[in-house]
Amino acid sequence: MSESDSKLNTDFSGRRRFILCLFTIAACGLVFRVVQLQLVDKDFLQAKGNARYLRTVAIPAHRGVIQDRNGEPLAISTPISAIACNPKKLILEKSRWAELAKMLDISEAKLAEEIKKRASREFMYLKRQVTPMLAEEIRALNISGVFTKKEYRRFYPAADVAAHVVGFTNIDDKGQEGMELAFNQMLKGESGAKKVIRDLAGHTIENVESVKTAVPGNNLTLSIDKRIQYLAYRELTAAVLGHKAKSGSIVVMDANSGEILAMVNQPSYNPNNRYELKGEHYRNRAVTDVFEPGSTMKPFTVATGLENGTYKPSTQIDTRPGHYKVGPDTVRDIHNYGLIDVSTVIKKSSNVGVSKIALSMEPEVLWGTFNKIGLGTTSGIGFPGEVSGRLRDYSNWRSIEQATMSFGYGMSVTTLQLAQAYTVLANEGVMATPSLLKVEEPEETVRVMSKKTAEQVLLMMEGVVQDGTGKQAQILGYRVAGKTGTAHKSSVGGYAEDRYQSVFAGVVPVSNPRLVAVVMINEPSQGEYYGGQVAAPAFARLMGETLRLMNISPDDISSLKEKRLVAGKDL
Repeated sequence: MSESDSKLNTDFSGRRRFILCLFTIAACGLVFRVVQLQLVDKDFLQAKGNARYLRTVAIPAHRGVIQDRNGEPLAISTPISAIACNPKKLILEKSRWAELAKMLDISEAKLAEEIKKRASREFMYLKRQVTPMLAEEIRALNISGVFTKKEYRRFYPAADVAAHVVGFTNIDDKGQEGMELAFNQMLKGESGAKKVIRDLAGHTIENVESVKTAVPGNNLTLSIDKRIQYLAYRELTAAVLGHKAKSGSIVVMDANSGEILAMVNQPSYNPNNRYELKGEHYRNRAVTDVFEPGSTMKPFTVATGLENGTYKPSTQIDTRPGHYKVGPDTVRDIHNYGLIDVSTVIKKSSNVGVSKIALSMEPEVLWGTFNKIGLGTTSGIGFPGEVSGRLRDYSNWRSIEQATMSFGYGMSVTTLQLAQAYTVLANEGVMATPSLLKVEEPEETVRVMSKKTAEQVLLMMEGVVQDGTGKQAQILGYRVAGKTGTAHKSSVGGYAEDRYQSVFAGVVPVSNPRLVAVVMINEPSQGEYYGGQVAAPAFARLMGETLRLMNISPDDISSLKEKRLVAGKDL
């Protein structure tokens, strides 16, 4: 081999070794980089990748159902969608804004403003609680950064009929009024969470793992009977509209268990559509609004006199000449009833007669009865916004105040408080504890007066309906006991002459009292205004249908016979 060939081979061998060294170094570099990526920097890089594509999203919990005592739904949650976006990505899709705005039924200018305002964020709602059809159409647009999110919408099958009791939730499914608010913690449940992988457009393409399981809320069973609630709402609406009244409320209670079977108010609202409604329509007037109960307090004044042994139903009271001086003031009756017994004082609703009974007792004694029947304290049902009414301490009473309180002036009550008080007369002297929840075992009761006194007063109130101020509360086939009340509304400096509150409180059936109901109509302005003319007829229609609905047997067969004979039908 020549010298030149040897030199060429040497050069080639050197270059080969150099290239092999380069490849070896490169291979080592790649191996090192793989080791670094797979072992050293794995957690860091995984975290960075996950930050871009892996998300932890909340799983909304199904809110518990609110149902009536028979299991009929009053509030239920239905799955629905929300349209959301990642503003950082959507701001790059300006050419699609017009299309998206049209689908969302908003102006493009408003959409653009909201996107630009939140351009630095990664999440923004575009529209809440949309129909499944709209959600699917928007998903089909496949706009980067726009996606749908599962949520729930609350639906109220009874609408305005039960609105004041049930209440409603806000768009985030949190209770705002009524039982939805009072039992929000129990109803709401616990949200869950899961990890998902999302693509560049923000769509979920894979569920990775469940982090926390959603726990649905507990169901809530109310004492309300939806059927009776509908009847009460219908009769109240008819009474308020028919007499052009400002407002009104009705409460129906089970006399023994204290369960509230119906509680309705006017004006009402539809919780399924609350747009443009006034906030004052939301309040449950039966527990938040107070009024002077007027003559519906007379049975309790008389009961106090009977309980003390000072009076009997037959005791004579001189109401002549139809008015009674109490210091510089005067108590008046509509008519001069003359010399009448205690039963007639109730039947004719004599202010003079009941004032004389009240003033014959120490103020503390009368106050004690009013306090025991729940006046001046809340009922304990736990309803948001419930008020206690007003019952001034007896130590500050003047004689005229003691007289006027005996017939329901100078104090204030709610419709529920008055219904609770009347359970004493219906339940043989024992006051039932009101409840808006279905009662499995009745709570402890409080005896307010003796059984004998309660029965005597109940019979006196039956006289009110048979041949007194409450004749229009009569129900064919049933014995009814009740008391009318007509009170002037207070105004600046005294009482308004032309503004009234018309009330009827009643118990049925008298032979075996099962139900108590109070009807209160605020400021009837057309036609009659007396409680016996405005509230009593509504009571009769409501309780007549309720008694038949509950299959409570008639206890006045004689009236049914008379009805049939008048109709020419011999039994």
